[in-house]
Amino acid sequence: MDSPCLVLEGLTKEFGGLMAVDHVSLEIKAGERHGIIGPNGAGKTTLFNLICGDLSPTDGRVVHFGQDVTRLPTYKRIALGISRTFQINNLFPKLTVLQNVLLAAQGLESMKYVMYRPISSYKFLYDKAKNILEDFEMWDKRDILVNNLSYGDQRQIEVCLALIENPRLLLLDEPTAGLSRAETLTFTSILKELNPDITILLIEHDMDVAFELTENITVLQLGKLIASGNKEEIKANKKVQEIYLGTEQ
Repeated sequence: MDSPCLVLEGLTKEFGGLMAVDHVSLEIKAGERHGIIGPNGAGKTTLFNLICGDLSPTDGRVVHFGQDVTRLPTYKRIALGISRTFQINNLFPKLTVLQNVLLAAQGLESMKYVMYRPISSYKFLYDKAKNILEDFEMWDKRDILVNNLSYGDQRQIEVCLALIENPRLLLLDEPTAGLSRAETLTFTSILKELNPDITILLIEHDMDVAFELTENITVLQLGKLIASGNKEEIKANKKVQEIYLGTEQ
């Protein structure tokens, strides 16, 4: 039997007296689309930071396709196929779209240490960048400075950067935050067309987006996992309705 893509075992993070993530255990199957929801301060982004290696846990384990990665640094997790986007864009605003993507494309390549040759001279990197930008219908904007793009286009570029190395696990931290309704609909349709082999873990405040993009959902409150199941189970869960979705009057 194939190993699950991601297993969290009693994952815990304390900041002084604050329990930001409180013994969270979760299993994500390969190819699954899984949502993480909860009110502000629930520990969602901290959980992502623990999975990616940006934070070290106080307790617990992170297992990726059977390998314990709990103590691995971020760059080694990226090499194993764990990639993410951020709630706030993490781009180079004064570089062009193509330059941003080329920098991401060389991230796991040895030539990133070569200072005497321009990145654009490596054809295979250029081809990778061209292909991903064409997939997102952004190739025509390749020479535009990122700072001059709409916010919706910037969000798409960040997903391009996260996908450039063909990750096995993609973590999306509020990908539609700050987008207009029209941009959200467009972006959601793009995310739905991503390679089904990629496992996606999604934090999202927009419930319509969360239910549209994911098969299963986990709900956090004050760092604790309070519910996890398919969309229908979460919608029907009384505790979830009370603390997050609101109760019917």
